[in-house]
Amino acid sequence: MPNWLLPENIADVLPSEARKIEELRRLMLDNFRLYGYELVMPPLLEYLESLLTGAGKDTDLRTFKLVDQLSGRMLGLRADMTIQVARIDAHLLNRACVTRLCYAGSVLHTRPSGLHATREPLQIGAEIYGHAGLEADAEIQELALASLAMAGFTDVRLDLSHVGVLRAIIADDAAAGGDEAALYALLRAKDTPGLEALTANYLPTTRSALLALPGLYGDIDVLKRAREVLPAVPGIAKALAELAALAGSAIGRADVAIDLADLRGYQYESGAMFALYVPGLPNAVARGGRYDHVGEAFGRARPATGFSLDLRELARLLPTAERKHSIRAPWGNAPELKEKIAALRKDGEVVIQSLPGHSTEQDEFECDRALVLDDNGSSWILKNLG
Repeated sequence: MPNWLLPENIADVLPSEARKIEELRRLMLDNFRLYGYELVMPPLLEYLESLLTGAGKDTDLRTFKLVDQLSGRMLGLRADMTIQVARIDAHLLNRACVTRLCYAGSVLHTRPSGLHATREPLQIGAEIYGHAGLEADAEIQELALASLAMAGFTDVRLDLSHVGVLRAIIADDAAAGGDEAALYALLRAKDTPGLEALTANYLPTTRSALLALPGLYGDIDVLKRAREVLPAVPGIAKALAELAALAGSAIGRADVAIDLADLRGYQYESGAMFALYVPGLPNAVARGGRYDHVGEAFGRARPATGFSLDLRELARLLPTAERKHSIRAPWGNAPELKEKIAALRKDGEVVIQSLPGHSTEQDEFECDRALVLDDNGSSWILKNLG
């Protein structure tokens, strides 16, 4: 096997693509900072039990595992950064006030999430800790939409759901409570025949509500239908009211849809959830939601909500980056030449010096000017190239 081959769904990122990704990363992190988010950098490698705390079976299956040569303990290569940031808030920062944190870094997956997906996404996201009110959810939703707008996406669909609906439906039915994981899988797949079979021995009101969930998908009017067909219990009323408020705050910025059976991330989410879709991608480009109980395993439960997206997947949808206009300069040690080049670079110009005996061939830059001596040979000037 050639030694230049990479594993399946692992790839190098070449210059023009890398620049798109890096510019998006800088743009989004700078915007997070304008909202008051502080940047943290969790490690790529952690003890497995810490990395998987509250993360659910999906994350466990996606996590690469290895043995630490120093301690003999099991380590994991992070498949998601959300749990790590929750650990930082709960255990290291330990603040009493509201804390806003953001992050950006590579994660690794044992299997790709889709046919052409990479196993090394570049995850970027933001989290708010310490505020249980809907205001935090609305801010995170706004920040996620703003991030896509900054990347040039204006045709965005926002799908909203809420784990509180399912939990309120099965709360008083012991048989349904024991099947929570199976119900989650069937609802996520919208498997109505499977639901009919599994719920055969449930309480009639529980069964009726569960069978209604896969059909409760559409525009904001779905919330009205949900109030009509679902049990009138406080947990459901609260969840539907929160979805109505979040949908209202997004009107004008995205096409809003409600899907009460979309429970992706159900294992550790605790409230309203959202997914963002853009043309060209069948899967969600960003996901977010509330997860109030994750920090509990680190000794301090804190209200929490956040979102994340894959910068590599997002950049793949954008047009090829335009080549940057630049200046070609000769190689030399003359003080006047060095001073001129330094002054141009200080002004933000790209100056590429031609090494002796070589031509310059680059994907990223187009030399439309050259640094040359004037006719008198006394000073360096810029000359436009045809």
